[in-house]
Amino acid sequence: MSIKKCKLNDYPEQLRPRERMALLGADKLTDVELLAILISTGNKETNVLELASHILQAHKGITGLQNLTLAELTQEKGVGKAKATTILAAVELGKRVHNSTVAYRPVINGSSDAGVLLESRMRHLDREHFCVVLLSANNAVIGIETISIGTLTNTQVHPREVFKQAIRQSASGVILAHNHPSGDSVPSDEDLYLTERLVEAGQIIGIHVIDHIIVGEDSYYSFRDNELL
Repeated sequence: MSIKKCKLNDYPEQLRPRERMALLGADKLTDVELLAILISTGNKETNVLELASHILQAHKGITGLQNLTLAELTQEKGVGKAKATTILAAVELGKRVHNSTVAYRPVINGSSDAGVLLESRMRHLDREHFCVVLLSANNAVIGIETISIGTLTNTQVHPREVFKQAIRQSASGVILAHNHPSGDSVPSDEDLYLTERLVEAGQIIGIHVIDHIIVGEDSYYSFRDNELL
């Protein structure tokens, strides 16, 4: 009997995702198995493991899930609104858990600290995201806020939105950050102009722009290291 025609109930119990999780723990499960647990059931043609595998392959793995909308997910055969909202809720919960650990990160002593922090967060995003790292007076990370999400090549950023979060959380300084989905971390003329505007705005309200990090495919660019700040 081929795997393609198997229902999940045909699998031995020790190969079913829920049973494996109960026996081994969530950290031992594959991405496909974890997604299958969220989806719960498959469709007429495929079982839940096959459906989960298809979704991950179609959307570039688990990192691609964070870029999906409810409408995009419900286009998958066998994924209705209830399953789609469950997936997106889990993705958002994962983001919040990740963000909550930022409070325990060390002080940002230089661009390398900021680069490591931001690369893991932004390298695989398929659209341009602009974020701001909020810092205390001793450069400890208070939080990381996503200000805007754009297209493959640009995103719209207004100084008001950048510094609203900094003021709200009493940040002493900020590190600006965005990704280049093209993979090239070199700043564009628009990046240079935006950075200049944000530095000026920060000076007016008394919040220091410490650096601007651009995350590429396998590298990052620091404005401060390149003497642009």
